[in-house]
Amino acid sequence: MAAKRNRNLADRIIHVIEWMAASFVGIVAADIFISVILRKFFNTSIPDSYDAGRLLLGVLIFWGIAATSYRGGHITVDLLWTSAGPRMKRWIDVFATVVLLFVVTVQTAMLFDKVRGTYQDNVQTYDLNLPIWPLYAVAWAGDVCAVVLIAIRTWRLIFHPELLHDEHAEDRVQE
Repeated sequence: MAAKRNRNLADRIIHVIEWMAASFVGIVAADIFISVILRKFFNTSIPDSYDAGRLLLGVLIFWGIAATSYRGGHITVDLLWTSAGPRMKRWIDVFATVVLLFVVTVQTAMLFDKVRGTYQDNVQTYDLNLPIWPLYAVAWAGDVCAVVLIAIRTWRLIFHPELLHDEHAEDRVQE
């Protein structure tokens, strides 16, 4: 019963993070669309739209890392994996996910340092002089979510591979 409750909590966390990532795609698309329409037809622009678009794109990237890391939807090279047997496939998946967890954890620590530095240096946008550290912090939160999702993926790869929802799940279940 406790395992099912934990699985449901983890699945809810995953679902919320994926919806956050999808929301940022919509926000970036709306920003670009509105900016183009205003420039083309009204010869004007949103103040700080360039800074906002650039920063929102960064936010989108880090939240996208979170969404794709759990599902295994990122770019992979499966040459060795496809020729391996089921046991070796699982070891390759575990090793790759542990390395990814380490790299993204270090990246998250470094990004926090960047958020802190941006806050302390009072870096602001060009037009409206708005502080940019809040958007850096939102990007950092996406990176934290990536660490959480990769940790969940690692746990599930090792102890419950049947709970994974990616393109290799069928091969893992057959072990």
